[in-house]
Amino acid sequence: MRQLKLIWDFRGPVANKTAEHHVIHLKEYVALNELDITIIETETISDMHTLAFMVVAESEMKPIRDALKPHRGQVYTAK
Repeated sequence: MRQLKLIWDFRGPVANKTAEHHVIHLKEYVALNELDITIIETETISDMHTLAFMVVAESEMKPIRDALKPHRGQVYTAK
């Protein structure tokens, strides 16, 4: 089954801290809704751009996308 990476972009001098805080809320959402999602992380692109992201099964993406409004998404490939 294909997995998708839902992404929230944060930019500016406090992008890293904002993304880390957003991850807390994503984990709360997953716990509250008893979802089987284990990959919720940040990724630093530069000192002015950090991502918060979660990886979801394609079949479960639509309700999560509609509830959480990610900025963008892409197919997830494990590193």
